[in-house]
Amino acid sequence: MQLVFSDAQFWEDFLPLTFTRPVAEVRCGILTFSERWQKLLDSSEVSYLTEDYLQEKFKKYELKESLFIVPNFLPSENLLNQIKDLQLGEALVYKDELIAVRINMENFSLNQISKMTDVEEEVLFFIQPTDLFTYNEKAIDFDFALLTNGRTSAELSSSNGFLGDEKDLFIEEGAEIEFSTLNTKTGKIYIGKNAEVMEGCNLRGPIALCNDSKFNLGAKIYGATTIGPHCKVGGEANNIVIFGYTNKGHDGFIGNSVIGEWCNIGADTNSSNLKNNYAIVKLWNYKSKKFVSTGLQFAGLIMGDHSKAAINTQFNTGTVVGVAANIFKSGFPPNLIDNFSWGGMKGDEKFKLEKAFEVAELAMGRRKVPFTEVDQSILKTIYENY
Repeated sequence: MQLVFSDAQFWEDFLPLTFTRPVAEVRCGILTFSERWQKLLDSSEVSYLTEDYLQEKFKKYELKESLFIVPNFLPSENLLNQIKDLQLGEALVYKDELIAVRINMENFSLNQISKMTDVEEEVLFFIQPTDLFTYNEKAIDFDFALLTNGRTSAELSSSNGFLGDEKDLFIEEGAEIEFSTLNTKTGKIYIGKNAEVMEGCNLRGPIALCNDSKFNLGAKIYGATTIGPHCKVGGEANNIVIFGYTNKGHDGFIGNSVIGEWCNIGADTNSSNLKNNYAIVKLWNYKSKKFVSTGLQFAGLIMGDHSKAAINTQFNTGTVVGVAANIFKSGFPPNLIDNFSWGGMKGDEKFKLEKAFEVAELAMGRRKVPFTEVDQSILKTIYENY
């Protein structure tokens, strides 16, 4: 069965993280929404209904019978069974929003739906960037059970210190952990394939360190934290989500934050996650084009793909950084840093597009990932339109 992941309701709500990806490719817990649904529904045939400029990179659906789904929620076992049992023309609705329908995409129309069933139970939906760290513990728990059920963890080396229940620690094949402390009394810890925890790290769950990523020497990591694949993280982190291919390799603090791919956080960079007056934090909302209350006392940094922060950058509480911004000027940057900002301050000139391409190609090339013409086209569209 072809899975069709829909962006219709939520794409704008997750900006700037979704400037470069559909909502289904957002990471929270251990997996992306797409990876999670593929495992839950035992399907590798995925496609996307997303913004036109993203559609070339993220496969458009084929015109055939499909399961059309809004991806950004965690289903209970009962709801998952309801989704699996959908017949052609049947749909599930949650709080007046269509969340899943089995339908023929050749003539996709609500008129095809012959039966709509309301989902009565409460469903954990992720509807804005801050939800990714706020509900990350629930997502880690969900994915931990999904990925480790019926499997046996690799052994933890005796050189490490361990607190908690061993069933709450899972180490994948090829991972290396030596002379560190791991505490699962506060939450589960998942160490991905070929990941490395260098000497002197202190990990306090819930934590997910995904495939091929590293905690550098002496890192202090508080949960609920997710480090996506191919990252290097050092210093202090508390309740953050990094999508992947991003480095925060040195000392400095980041908390209650979400960072995209291909970002670099310079040495001794810090991000405040609490205002001096303990007030509720506001964040820039691209959809409403204004700063909006998060309802949270703790909220740090939201950073889009390909952005870079120089050494000793000091981010204010509740800062939003767009795509491919280069932040290097002295002083506190503003709470909103534009896409392709050259410097990071309000009114700064834009990063020249060709130079941004060069940086992206060099950064991605270090990980042997090609910077394709499609990637260029996506960045060019963001540059010209957002």
